[in-house]
Amino acid sequence: MKAVRVFEPGGPERLCLVDVPDPVPGRAELAVDIHACALNRADLLQRRGLYPAPKGATDILGLECAGVVSQLGPGCSGAMPLGERVMVLLAGGGYAERIVVPEALLMRVPHRFCFEEAAAIPEAFLTAREALLVSGQLAGGESILIHAAAGGVGSAALQLARAAGARVFATAGGARKCEWLRSLGVETVIDYKSQSFVDVIQAETSGRGVDVILDFVGAAYASQHAACLATRGRHVLIGTLGGAQASIDLGRLLQKRQSLIGLVMRSRSVEEKIALTRAFVRQDLPLFDQGRLRPIVDRVFSLNEVRRAHEYMESNQNIGKIVLRVR
Repeated sequence: MKAVRVFEPGGPERLCLVDVPDPVPGRAELAVDIHACALNRADLLQRRGLYPAPKGATDILGLECAGVVSQLGPGCSGAMPLGERVMVLLAGGGYAERIVVPEALLMRVPHRFCFEEAAAIPEAFLTAREALLVSGQLAGGESILIHAAAGGVGSAALQLARAAGARVFATAGGARKCEWLRSLGVETVIDYKSQSFVDVIQAETSGRGVDVILDFVGAAYASQHAACLATRGRHVLIGTLGGAQASIDLGRLLQKRQSLIGLVMRSRSVEEKIALTRAFVRQDLPLFDQGRLRPIVDRVFSLNEVRRAHEYMESNQNIGKIVLRVR
């Protein structure tokens, strides 16, 4: 089969489409013929040698995909039969023509979506759900600050937040992305290139602050986040694009009874991923068929255009997900 590998860390030119052996399903595993996969920021970091695959996982890039069940391993229950359209969150291996995964990790593709749309769901929505509803304990009537809200996880998070009945403060860079967020009906959109999100939140909440912060940035925003997190607020860290070392006022954290919570998805155990996947299927997947949630796909490239796809993601032009069509 064809798959994308990186033999030496570096730029998009290091991405190589090569032939590798077809994986064979083991006990309670299924093989999926991949039709589409989606890009994530973690792929860029892995390509540069900054985010290696977890122990035991393939070094083939790709954290989510959608396709068709093509082979059942021994001990499978038959819940996902041959030919079933499925999507799945991965520790790696999505940039390929075939993947082997535990049967219990698979999710059925909602009938209304094509493979390219389905591939944009697993990583973005499962990460957003864990950050907002599990770690952040976001409730109806509360408020949340979502950074990079026009990106993959950000656009999923704002949809989940609005479905939960929360008030959304969303940041994005530039007029085009901000206008797109307003077209979705986001309550307060902040252009981080020209506005202070702290000033806007302080003014809009009469100094109270927000109940939850979804933070992709880390150190560069540490002081700003401390200034706009409400009493008993939850600061959920899912990325460190702005650095990992920051000074934190622990006295303020204690006084305001706030929580700082770290979240990572890729290195979790299979058992944890099965549990969070099942919760998503029960509680959130039906919202896609109801039209309350939808994957946002910005642009689709073919698998052999993977270098162009990475260049496009690094340009920060995309609104929503970037997808690779595999077949």
